[in-house]
Amino acid sequence: MFDKLEDLLIRFEEILGELQQPDVVNDQERFRKLMKEQNDLTPIVEAYKEYKNCKQAVEDSLLMLEEETDEEMREMAKEELNDSKRRIEELEQELKILLLPKDPNDEKNVLVEIRAGAGGDEAALFAAEIYRMYVHYAESRRWRTEIISLSENGIGGFKEVVFMITGQGAYSRLKYESGVHRVQRVPETESGGRIHTSTITVAIMPEAEEVDVVIDDKDIRIDVMRASGNGGQCVNTTDSAVRLTHYPTGIVIYSQTEKSQLQNKEKAFRLLRSKLYEMELEKQQSAEAEARRSQIGTGDRSEKIRTYNFPQGRVTDHRIKLTLHKLDGILGGDLDEVIDSLIAADQAAKLANMNE
Repeated sequence: MFDKLEDLLIRFEEILGELQQPDVVNDQERFRKLMKEQNDLTPIVEAYKEYKNCKQAVEDSLLMLEEETDEEMREMAKEELNDSKRRIEELEQELKILLLPKDPNDEKNVLVEIRAGAGGDEAALFAAEIYRMYVHYAESRRWRTEIISLSENGIGGFKEVVFMITGQGAYSRLKYESGVHRVQRVPETESGGRIHTSTITVAIMPEAEEVDVVIDDKDIRIDVMRASGNGGQCVNTTDSAVRLTHYPTGIVIYSQTEKSQLQNKEKAFRLLRSKLYEMELEKQQSAEAEARRSQIGTGDRSEKIRTYNFPQGRVTDHRIKLTLHKLDGILGGDLDEVIDSLIAADQAAKLANMNE
């Protein structure tokens, strides 16, 4: 590990030197790549430099204990020695985590697909609440949200909603949200006062760039039609809605949220690219299933991952056996404690896997 850290430290110094060169400053693409590499290496280099300083502090403290006769100075040296040793242990763990292989999709924007499952109208109402939860979470991190497609049930619920979240590191935070989310409560649609269980599915997909997925024109059929439903003024007067059919996979994308046919077409292609990219990722992950078994991973959309229990005011994430009695806060977008716990559990599982 320390040989690798020394190599990264040397590379970091090289990058700082290159960024001062006029030919690099004038080459915007190269400059951006070097800046990104520098940003990626900075937390590792800073932690490693602190680690080396702590190692030196241990040596200095031991030397002082050998040579110093003044009792007060010896106590100070002992205290510094203990502090440095404790920090070294913490930094070794931090460095192991920082050196874990990075998910290449972590910095991507995400497409979120929420579908009502078992529970009829109650599931659709819960799907709308979970959509708002993610929108509030995105706002708290200053990310932007944009609806790609929406199917409502007429009483404020969503049969299905697909939306984009744009922001740095969006996938790295939200990738653990894929799976079945379960709600237990007395439904607004239920007059008998009995607690019902309903489910929705959430799929988190990294946004695919055109370079990630190449779509052949002959594999696509594009249909245009008049939009239907609540779409605002003029929504039904022009052929603005777009439906894409991808022949090889049978995927059908329908987009009607914009008044412009061109904008709806662009949104539909963004969603199609991301769905095809996700299918390719799933193939890779299946091939690595054995290695991923102990990891939290990005979640299978058929796996029950979380329960929102209204009578008890609690949220339980079943993968890491985490229960928090702060239902209102979480539904209001306060997701960081859940997500941080999932990230920590995933990192711990990956470290344990590496040590086997």
